[in-house]
Amino acid sequence: MKVSGSHFVILVLYVDDILLVANDMGMLHDVRKFLLKNFEMKDMGGASYVIGIEIFRNRSQELLGLSQKGYINKVLERFRMENCSAGVVPTSEVGSLMYGQTCTRPDIIFVVGMLGRYQYNLDHWKAAKKVLRYLQGTKDHMLMYIRSDYLEVIGYTDSDYAGCVDTRKSTFGYLFLLAGGAVSWKSGKQYIIASSTMEAGFVACFGDTVHGLSLRNFISDLGLSTV
Repeated sequence: MKVSGSHFVILVLYVDDILLVANDMGMLHDVRKFLLKNFEMKDMGGASYVIGIEIFRNRSQELLGLSQKGYINKVLERFRMENCSAGVVPTSEVGSLMYGQTCTRPDIIFVVGMLGRYQYNLDHWKAAKKVLRYLQGTKDHMLMYIRSDYLEVIGYTDSDYAGCVDTRKSTFGYLFLLAGGAVSWKSGKQYIIASSTMEAGFVACFGDTVHGLSLRNFISDLGLSTV
């Protein structure tokens, strides 16, 4: 991150892909020239597709959207389900779905986590195909973010009680929003066996609060004020 007064440039690096984010075009061009001068690289212009995620902008409404429609289409073609009928609920091979739920599809994190625990008989594979049908009908959905000067981190968390019939462990989930847009989410089994519904909820709340604080600290480290 480079800061000069109220202006900044953030360089995001993933292996050999670089994404530059700035609030000042002059600084952005200076960093771009520096990188091109010192490294063998290609300038792809304004970001529209990064590591399998499509980026959409509506500058007049100050909206930004993230979609994995292209990736979902490839997964459907891989399993010969590109022409399947759309499903209404998510209930495919899980490894292929994992990247989607990690990046832009928090709506399937629970079911992908459940399928990852099983898939050793025909009934589980039938259930996995329902997720692909659901994605077929919702592949145009995307995460949406709107510009805001009021950055508030809001978190939601919940847990069942002893939902796993094999281990009697509870399954938890959380979702964090920044300025109204989803930025972090997770679903999984708790590491301990709770002795009551209250204990399962307390364990979920404690762990998710720790994550929320680390998220807020990360945003603060970028020089942005949060509440």
